[in-house]
Amino acid sequence: MTNQQNVVVLDVISRGVSNVLPRSSLPVPKSFSPHDLKMLLMKRFEAENGGAKISAWVDSMRASSPTRIKSSTTASLPETDDTSSWMVNHPSALSMFEQIVAASKGKQIVMFLDYDGTLSPIVEDPDQAFMPKEMRATVRDVARYFPTAIVTGRCRDKVYSFVKLAGLYYAGSHGMDIKGPSKSCKYKKGNQGVLFQAASEFLPMIDEVYKDLVEKTKSIPGTKVENNKFCVSVHFRCVDEKSWAALAEQVRSVLNHYPKLKLTQGRKVLEIRPTIKWDKGRALEFLLESLGYANSTNVLPVYIGDDRSDEDAFKVLRERGQGFGILVSKLPKETNASYSLQEPSEVKEFLKRLVDWKKMSQRAAKCA
Repeated sequence: MTNQQNVVVLDVISRGVSNVLPRSSLPVPKSFSPHDLKMLLMKRFEAENGGAKISAWVDSMRASSPTRIKSSTTASLPETDDTSSWMVNHPSALSMFEQIVAASKGKQIVMFLDYDGTLSPIVEDPDQAFMPKEMRATVRDVARYFPTAIVTGRCRDKVYSFVKLAGLYYAGSHGMDIKGPSKSCKYKKGNQGVLFQAASEFLPMIDEVYKDLVEKTKSIPGTKVENNKFCVSVHFRCVDEKSWAALAEQVRSVLNHYPKLKLTQGRKVLEIRPTIKWDKGRALEFLLESLGYANSTNVLPVYIGDDRSDEDAFKVLRERGQGFGILVSKLPKETNASYSLQEPSEVKEFLKRLVDWKKMSQRAAKCA
C-alpha cells in the first residue's frame, strides 16, 4: 500500500467520497450512500494492508526459525567464511572461560538463564520440554554459589514445574512475573522472596485472547496455543510451512481487536504480549536491583539464552558495559551477545566449569 493510497482513504473520510473518487473508479450502484463507499474503501485498505503485513510476518517467521542442525556428540558449526568471522566476534564461552572468570575478580557473578533451548533441548511439543536430570543437578550447584535466575517466556508456574528447584529466582512471561526463592536463601532480599507482576491488569485480556486463538487456529494442524499467564504463545514448530500464512492471518485477525497487545516472535513461536515497556532486559535490571546491585560495580551479570527475546537482556548488558551475554546457537546470528555456545550440553559444561572454578577459588582462599 503506497502513501498516496493511504492519503486517499483518509481524504475520503474527511471530505466525502464524491470529492475524491472519480466516477469511473468503481462501478457503484446508485443505492450506495457516501457512508457505504467510505466503509467499502476502508475494508479494501485494511485487506490490502493486512495482506502486506501477513507477508512480512511470514518472512519474519522464516528468518526467526532457521533450520536446526541435528545434534550429535561431534556436532559443530559448519566451517564457512561467515562462520569463522562470526566466531571471531562471538567466540565460544568454553574456549574463553579463563578470560570470563578473570573478569569476575572482586565481583559477584549473577547468573541469568533462559529455559527452552538453553537448559532444555528444543522439542516439538512444548509441554514435553523437560530438563535432563544432570542439567538440573548442575543448575542446583550453580545456585549454591551464585544468585541464579531463570528468565523465560514461559508461565512462571510452568517453568518451575520443569526446573523444580526452590533456591532460584523465576522470571516468567518474559519477565512480567517475577518471584524469588521460596525457601531460606542467602541471596534473598529481606525475609520475603521478590514478587513482581508488571501487567496484572492485562490478565483478563490475555485469557480472552488465549481462548480466541485456540478457537481460530484449531483448523490448522500442528498449532499449539499456550497460555503463559501474561502472554500467549502460538507455537508453529509442527505446522507445515505452507500453512504459516494462514496461521499468521488468524493471529492477526484476533490481535486486531486488542490494540493494547503486540506481536513478537521467537524460534517457531508467535507471542502476544502487553504493549508495556517490559522485557527480559528490564527483568534483568529489576533482579539486579532486588539483589542490591542496582548501581554497583562489584557485580558481573552473565546471561545465557538462545532466542530473539534474550537479545533484550544481551543489549542491556552491552549498554551497561557490565557482564556478558552468551548466545546458544549452532548457526551464526546477529546478536548483542559477547560469547556463544552451541547447544544445552555446552551450557551444562560451562556451568559445571563455573562451579568447579568457584570451589577451587574458595579452597585457595581458605589456604591463603
